[in-house]
Amino acid sequence: MDINETIKTQLSENPIILYMKGSPQAPQCGFSAKTSQALMACGERFAFVNILDNQELREGLKVYSSWPTYPQLYINGELVGGCDIIMEMSESGELAKLVKEAAKQAEA
Repeated sequence: MDINETIKTQLSENPIILYMKGSPQAPQCGFSAKTSQALMACGERFAFVNILDNQELREGLKVYSSWPTYPQLYINGELVGGCDIIMEMSESGELAKLVKEAAKQAEA
């Protein structure tokens, strides 16, 4: 399976997925820490991928998303954004609404 197929599979199997450095419990950079904390504050389960564990994925996702930095949050297969965008959405309440809606759809 090539890297684009791997990414498409991960996105289709996980309605809320965060590509980050490290894990939510042990983030490996400040931007990943802030983003995962904002996501955890929404109170819904989400998947994550530590891009430091897979160099091919790390490089391939940048091309796939046309987004050069990490973390990257995807909801329902769509790139939502990186740390700055997620923090703005968190402060406005938009992130919680989007995450809860995606979680509800996944349960249905």
